[in-house]
Parts: sequence; structure tokens; C-alpha cells
Amino acid sequence: MVHIIIQQAMPEQIAEMLEVYSSMIKLAVDIRRNILAGGGEMHADCEKVLLDNGSEQDDIWGANWYPDEQRVEYEAIINIRPHLANRGIVIQSEEVRRRVSEVTLALLGGAR
Repeated sequence: MVHIIIQQAMPEQIAEMLEVYSSMIKLAVDIRRNILAGGGEMHADCEKVLLDNGSEQDDIWGANWYPDEQRVEYEAIINIRPHLANRGIVIQSEEVRRRVSEVTLALLGGAR
């Protein structure tokens, strides 16, 4: 199940976002609005939820969250954005990675 998270996630939300992959949550993080969508099978599922909720494409970046390790991984096909100088699946900009990490830790950090 995909959830839009705008404040610290509840344990029930984390459990539902872990339904597809038991140890990892696919994320799309809006680094301008400081929100994220998590869960589902693909990063694109989360991205669509954010776009439908008013996010702008260039503000959304894909990542994976490992709740047991409290770790962010910055890889997703939706990150391929040549017009933003990101030519691969890994987020290349240190600033974007920092923002994705900040938003993810603020909303999912500590929740299991």
C-alpha cells in the first residue's frame, strides 16, 4: 500500500508500506514540499501518488528506506533525469541526496 507521509509515520503505516518488500520501502520524496510517498512495488507508483497530489516532477526523487537499519539508498529508475544532470539511477547531486535523507529521516526515522 502506498501512503503519502506528511508528518512522522505511524508504525501501522510502516507495516503497510512493507507489505510488498518485507525489509525495504520504495520511496518518492518531494524535496520541495518535504513530503514522501512510500510503499508499492515500484518507485513510479509512489511518484504518481505525489504527482496526483500536486508535486512537481523535478522535485521528486526516488530512494529506498530500510527501517531496520534506518538507512536510505539513493537508487531508482525515476532518478534518470538528464535535464537535471542526473544521467543514471543513483542520485548524483550531494545536495539532492542530503535533502532526500533529511525528509526521509524526519518522516520515517525511528518508526518501525
